[in-house]
Amino acid sequence: MFKRLTQNFQSVSGLTRQRCQTLSSHSHNYNIEYRSKYFGSTLERTKVIIVGAAGRDFHNFNTVFRGNPNYDVIAFTAHQIPGIEGRTYPCELAGNELYPNGIPIYDESELERLILKHNIDNVAFSYSDLSHNNVMHIGSRALSCGANYMLLGPKQTQIKSTKPVISVVASRTGCGKSQTSRYIVETLLKNKMKVVAIRHPMPYGDLLKQRVQRYATYDDLIKYECTIEEREEYEPYVTRGAVIYAGVDYNDILNEAQKEADIILWDGGNNDMSFYVPDLQVCVVDPHRVGDEMLYHPGETNVRMSDILLINKVDTASQENVQLLKKNCKELNPNAVIIEAESPLTVKNNELIKGKRVLVVEDGPTLTHGGMAYGAGIVAAKKFGAKECIDPRPFLKGTLKETFNTYPKIGKLLPAMGYGDTQINDLESTINASDADVVVSGTPIDISKVVNINKPIVNVQYDLKCIGGTDLVKVIQDKLQLL
Repeated sequence: MFKRLTQNFQSVSGLTRQRCQTLSSHSHNYNIEYRSKYFGSTLERTKVIIVGAAGRDFHNFNTVFRGNPNYDVIAFTAHQIPGIEGRTYPCELAGNELYPNGIPIYDESELERLILKHNIDNVAFSYSDLSHNNVMHIGSRALSCGANYMLLGPKQTQIKSTKPVISVVASRTGCGKSQTSRYIVETLLKNKMKVVAIRHPMPYGDLLKQRVQRYATYDDLIKYECTIEEREEYEPYVTRGAVIYAGVDYNDILNEAQKEADIILWDGGNNDMSFYVPDLQVCVVDPHRVGDEMLYHPGETNVRMSDILLINKVDTASQENVQLLKKNCKELNPNAVIIEAESPLTVKNNELIKGKRVLVVEDGPTLTHGGMAYGAGIVAAKKFGAKECIDPRPFLKGTLKETFNTYPKIGKLLPAMGYGDTQINDLESTINASDADVVVSGTPIDISKVVNINKPIVNVQYDLKCIGGTDLVKVIQDKLQLL
């Protein structure tokens, strides 16, 4: 009896070791026919739910679970982005062999019901910019229903490029990753280097059509029916004559980008980790939110594993906060190079602001899950003498009312919510209904190209300026020996 139990234990242990080895490789390395033949029909697939927000969740599936006969991904759940649930991850992306009907996407509120209904084994947390507390609240929900709770790391999910990769990530949403990324790309292009940016996913439309997207012209923004959120990230590259890729399948995206680039620049979203193995990683941190670099996932991970920590916005933060942030960064990552930078504003027609009642429109994600109380628009309104920043709440239309209910601390600001046509229409109606004299737009795009406004608009642009004698691109070039 004891001998039989020992044999059974060894058999289970061997299978567990095999699964551990499986997890350490990318899913596209699997040979499905070999795995099925080796394990036979007796292998029961581990049932998984991936908890996400239409980005990291799809990437985790593609790199770890797709084509992997050990796992059966029953569903995705979606949160953080309005209206992304109720879709299906198509079989063409999920893999026809194992998922002929695709994978359904539910609202995260249904997590417990789904776990219990399908007897789920593992819940894989797969999105970004949540406090450590909130990450574990979701974990507690999973554990209380009997499931395991998984966090997938870089070793399992990062793809290796054949070209050097510079990754730009952050400790929180709204630190200034995009302006940092644009600064790097623009400078390298001026130095005659072939660099192409790849942006963190924002697939809010038809997932199959968005598998691989290349943006080089304004026509491309129209071709892919970009939302405001997408335009905010892609349009600034297009205006600078740079190329940027995005989409759903980041292995296919990398294969295309490598054909025209000698260097790949990863422009991260929220405070997520890089999808690619970085040869050098820059993490942007924010002195307006000191302490968050230790309290949010996976921002703390980024701070700990980056080669360069860029303290942005030092021109609008107190020196006390800058020094405290620098101290925290040194404690978390004593080997990182620390660089300070400013975000100087460029405001055309700033004379329209002085003495006027203004409605300030800011970048949406920075105000919502980024938790910022203000952005470039507020800074510009104060700098150029606005009489008053009006409260948009009496004028809110449609889905924007829901946004303020979800994020009540937004205050006297209007987030440029535009995840779809309905929200864009609600944004336009809200702005036009307001009694402001002027609209001050702190988004990275010319918002008048997306909505028709019945008031004068002042666009606020912001770039990156390194200070203290240490230039970011020079450090990158030296470390990667690009010259």
